[in-house]
Amino acid sequence: MTDPVDPAVEAPEPPPGKPSSEARQWALIAHVSALLGCVLPFGNLIGPLIVWQLKKDMDPFVDDQGKEALNFQITVTLMLVVCVLLMLVLIGILLAWVVGIAALVLVIIAAIKSNEGTAYRYPFCWRLIK
Repeated sequence: MTDPVDPAVEAPEPPPGKPSSEARQWALIAHVSALLGCVLPFGNLIGPLIVWQLKKDMDPFVDDQGKEALNFQITVTLMLVVCVLLMLVLIGILLAWVVGIAALVLVIIAAIKSNEGTAYRYPFCWRLIK
């Protein structure tokens, strides 16, 4: 009889169509890594790009969610650039807050969904990377 806690015993394969727990974890990291933008300039682009480039060959789910996270962060960055331009007429300040809060909420939703094994599609996302 094998010990269920023994690290030598491999975890059972996930059912077909459902990503493994490791793939779901990396998909979650791809989405959450966008929060690096709160600390580093363009960290919202660098985080998902690094995760996607390192782990895209690991699992199709990680590849899909990494591209989705990166595409969304490219879209958010472009929206924020437009907001900066609109700050000349003062409406950009309000719009930048709206974009930032919406992006944060959508990143959290995407992280939760990808951790559940569901492929998440961001609304209002310009998908440049196919």
